Amino acid sequence: MKIELYNDNFQNFKRYNIPKAQLVIADIPYNIGNNFYGSNPMWYKGGDRMNGESRLAGKAAFNSDFNFNIAEYFHFCNRLLKKEPKKGGVRGKSSDAPCMIVFCSFEQITEVLKYAEKYGFKHNIPLIFCKNYSPQVLKANMRICGATEYALILYRERLPKFRNDGKMIFNWFEWKRDNTKEYPKIHPAQKPVGVLKRLISIFTDEGDVVIDPCAGSGTTLRACLELGRSAYGFEVARDIYQKAQEQMLTIDNPQIRWVL
Repeated sequence: MKIELYNDNFQNFKRYNIPKAQLVIADIPYNIGNNFYGSNPMWYKGGDRMNGESRLAGKAAFNSDFNFNIAEYFHFCNRLLKKEPKKGGVRGKSSDAPCMIVFCSFEQITEVLKYAEKYGFKHNIPLIFCKNYSPQVLKANMRICGATEYALILYRERLPKFRNDGKMIFNWFEWKRDNTKEYPKIHPAQKPVGVLKRLISIFTDEGDVVIDPCAGSGTTLRACLELGRSAYGFEVARDIYQKAQEQMLTIDNPQIRWVL
C-alpha cells in the first residue's frame, strides 16, 4: 500500500509513474469564481449583513474555481483508470470493472455527462447526499435552501466492482460531518472522510488503487489509508497541500509520501 500526495497539477501525472486505478474519485471545482460565498453568511462580518461585508465577500475559495477544464480532467481519468475486464463477473455478481465518481454541482451535471460520454464513460448512476444543515442561510425567508450534495458514478460498459456485503444500497446517502478533533477542517469544500470511506468500500477491495486528481485537504487519501487502499492525489494550491501534509496525513506511517 502507498499513499502519495503531489503538489502539482494532475496533468503532469506522467512524471510520477502512477499505477492504473480501480477508482478515480474527486470533487471537481464548481467554476463559480468570486461567488463562492454568495449564499453563505461568511460573506458578512460575523455572519450578519448589518456588520458589512467580510474579507471573503467577492472572493473565490481557490484559484482553480475560475477555469477548471473538464475535458482535460476526463482525459486524465480515461488514461489512469484500469481497462475493463474482457469477461464479466460470475453470474449474479459484479465484474471487476473500474469506475469514477465525480462530485459536482447540480448545474454541472449536464456538462459532466456530456464530456464523460465523449471519453467513453457511457453510463452513469446519480448519487444524492442529504445533509441536516445548509450553508445557504442568506435570504432563507425568501427561498428554499440547499441541503444536498451531488455526485455521478461513471463507467464505460460493464457495471463496476460492487461490494454491498449482502445489503441493498440506495442512491442517496446521509452526509455526516466529520469529528474535527479527528479530522481537521482544512478546505472550504472539504468532503467528510466518513462519506468517502463508505464510497471507497463499495467500489474497491483492500489493496486496490484510488486516485484523487483534486485532492484538496487529503480526505480521500486519509480514507484510503484507513481502509488499506493505495492512493495518489494531486493538489495545486501550496498552502492547502501543506495543511493536508501537516494535519490530515500526519499519521506515523512509512507508506505516506509527499511530493513537491
